[in-house]
Amino acid sequence: MPSWGGGNFTARAIARIGLLMLHKGNWQGKQIIDSATVEKVTRYEGTALPTGASEFEGNTRNKNNPIPATTAGWYCNYDGIWNHVPRDAFAGGGAGNQHLVVVPSLKMVIVRMGEQLYNEAEGEDFWLGAEKYLLNPIMGAIVEAPYPKSNISVEFAPKDSVIRMAKGSDCFPATWADDDALYTAYGDGWGFEPMVDIKLSLGFSKITGDPPDLKAVNIRSESGERVGQGVYGEKASGMLMVEGILYMLSRNAQNAVLSWSSDHGKTWEKADWKFDLSFGYPTFLNYGKNYEGATDQYVYIYSQDEASAYKSTDHYVLARVPKDRIREWRHYEYFAGYEEGDAPVWTEDIRKRKPVFTNPGKCYRSGISYDKGLKRYLWSQTIQMTPEEGPAFDGGLSDVRLQGGIGICESENP
Repeated sequence: MPSWGGGNFTARAIARIGLLMLHKGNWQGKQIIDSATVEKVTRYEGTALPTGASEFEGNTRNKNNPIPATTAGWYCNYDGIWNHVPRDAFAGGGAGNQHLVVVPSLKMVIVRMGEQLYNEAEGEDFWLGAEKYLLNPIMGAIVEAPYPKSNISVEFAPKDSVIRMAKGSDCFPATWADDDALYTAYGDGWGFEPMVDIKLSLGFSKITGDPPDLKAVNIRSESGERVGQGVYGEKASGMLMVEGILYMLSRNAQNAVLSWSSDHGKTWEKADWKFDLSFGYPTFLNYGKNYEGATDQYVYIYSQDEASAYKSTDHYVLARVPKDRIREWRHYEYFAGYEEGDAPVWTEDIRKRKPVFTNPGKCYRSGISYDKGLKRYLWSQTIQMTPEEGPAFDGGLSDVRLQGGIGICESENP
């Protein structure tokens, strides 16, 4: 009779507890526990999570011990401390990594018994063992697409045909400008050759020509450039040109911030407002050259539903603003679901936002454009990689680590 949570149960008995909680207190049609009580004890109701000592664990919440939020007797993934696990997951834990984990969005119950999972000699602690050796492999094994398969296929160019430039730089959100060039912003690097003399967290470039005859130059901007490494430096997540004005959304600025340039990236002005909630990695929907292909008078902005650019979530969210009011926060609206007849609902209150796309635990960073030839919106989405391992897009698992991935979705409307 293995132990879990201070009691002795069989694995099958523990699974039954998980199923009871999954169905919000209902067992085979009979309501044994009030559903409101189940919701209350499996959700974190506090306004902030402890960053120091935990009253239950007696140690520190850090990368070696990702302690989930504590509720009334359960732990929950409310703030995404388990980065690859859906936010609605909740769990129980006993000594030696005896676990019951319930993930309602995946209709999943996980029971684990055995010896402790973590390696103390490597500085690992209890909850890292659960995340790294139990939850991540299970989440990585779920490869089913969240939406039906498209009848549009994608073929990638051979690896040896890929042109690699701007070594050491990354990010590169881009937009097609009125002068027929692409304008982009790079992060954590020195840009294109000849490279700039200082490593920038945010720098700008202009690209002209068609492959393989490409030409790229760095645009120096005293008002736009930023320094800082990784999370400590602002970086662009979205670029867009509308009627000759270049707009940029940049992250790592305590939520995202909007800037614009009237001289093709040489000088920048920054808005005096930021997104209040969410929108940690916002990106613009691009509509061709200088936004000329737009099908309405709005600019659209997508992001994972999280204030940090470094966390995966269960959902993507969507904002829109009239294209002649991009600088004015009062004119922004947020997607709030559908009314009867599938007509989208928009709200001025960001707190009333609803998902525009759902993929539990796997919504991270993305880019989206309208393809005029296909008459489709093409949305490229990445699944987060574990930082210490780097990118790996083979879709499988090596040992127990969760690898990154890429998906492309298409739709007839934004």
